[in-house]
Amino acid sequence: MLAKWNKREAELIATDPNRVPPLAAPPNPQNAILGLVKKSSPDFDRIAKEAARTVPPREHGGNCDIKNLSRGSRIYFPVYVDGGKLSMGDIHFSQGDGEISFCGAIEMAGWIDLHVDIIKGGMAKYNMINPIFKPGPVEPRYSDYLVFEGISVDEQGKQYYLDAHIAYRRACLNAIEYLKMFDYTGEQAYLLISCAPCEGRVSGIVDIPNACCTLAIPTEIFQRSILPS
Repeated sequence: MLAKWNKREAELIATDPNRVPPLAAPPNPQNAILGLVKKSSPDFDRIAKEAARTVPPREHGGNCDIKNLSRGSRIYFPVYVDGGKLSMGDIHFSQGDGEISFCGAIEMAGWIDLHVDIIKGGMAKYNMINPIFKPGPVEPRYSDYLVFEGISVDEQGKQYYLDAHIAYRRACLNAIEYLKMFDYTGEQAYLLISCAPCEGRVSGIVDIPNACCTLAIPTEIFQRSILPS
């Protein structure tokens, strides 16, 4: 599976190798941290040159910053190798769907109490490829939202085909421009929709050429009305 990741991501990077930001994060031996493998190990350099970066989510789990993964959640991880290990971290106090400003959540120190069971043959039994999770009772819950739409047309007016990434970005940019009318700076609005428990959804991905994505901002987090009037 590691070879599969490195191959497919290298092929993606090769389509536009000088892109800024890059299309993917390939293995990088500089400052590599390899868990139980010590730098004095004869295998360290070899492993560091091929080890997967932990930035993105992948089939095994990876960096899945999902705001609803809170206390009491149950997560089903596929296990692709014998003796596979489990580690967790990157705890967030609050976050909006997508963590759109990259490090946009409110990071925090903390501890996690885990209980682990093994479902033998579970991947075949449930046709699992990526993790499945059931949210716990402690998650951000609001009842009143102001929802912004975005479509698959970028800021320069270029049309894309059912591109949900472009559509969600436009929904976020529309929300930022709107909040600027309520005395927020663009930077403040950007951080707000990254940190507050906003709901992001693919609301339509069927009608060509535009996907429709939405960003729902809970109105109850504000001390004044932000509704159009």
